[in-house]
Amino acid sequence: MRNYKLASNAAELIDLIHEVGFLPLLRSGIVGFSAEQLVDEECGYVCLPDGGWDWPLWKWKGAVITDGNCVYGKFFDKKAGFVAMEWWPDFMNWRRSMSNPIEPGSVEETILTTLQAHGSLITRELRAACGFTGTKMRSRFDAYITRLQMSCRIVTEDFVYHRDRHNREYGWGWSLLTTPEQLYGKEACSCECTPPESLEKMLSHLRHVLPQATEGQLFRLLGLG
Repeated sequence: MRNYKLASNAAELIDLIHEVGFLPLLRSGIVGFSAEQLVDEECGYVCLPDGGWDWPLWKWKGAVITDGNCVYGKFFDKKAGFVAMEWWPDFMNWRRSMSNPIEPGSVEETILTTLQAHGSLITRELRAACGFTGTKMRSRFDAYITRLQMSCRIVTEDFVYHRDRHNREYGWGWSLLTTPEQLYGKEACSCECTPPESLEKMLSHLRHVLPQATEGQLFRLLGLG
């Protein structure tokens, strides 16, 4: 792993994401390559004496995606991470080429058309709007959402939190979901390269920023798993 300055605030994390291009939130299987491992140790998860918790990295996510020109979603082995906007067209181009097309009348089409109609929804609102209200429907619906994120058809716009009586945010928060075309515009999501060309551009970049990673690890990072 190249020596990167450890981030101690959201602005430094944004700079790091733009430097490496792609950054899983949590441990990725590539030594040292995750936001969790590239922040100052004082920004790690801690349990508080009152039973609560503090995790600065977790709290930075909203600022990173709303102010940092970074895309966030479950992009890496069905786990969350960031993609710098300058790499998003190539990443989306490659990922969508690897995934199955959206079939008319499918659950995936229903989810996407529902998001397009509402603009953005948190997961539980989207689940209800799509009719997944029966028992044991939550995990089934979440699997569809994860696949749509892995294929770059859904991204996180921001996070919505509970608020206490002092109007302070608390808890883990909910992802506010939308489509990349609605959030960034079609032009920002278009790519002039062929999917294989996009893949080679990304691999060439990652070989430079992750010299310790094997070709297999890089393919898994960029692939659909």
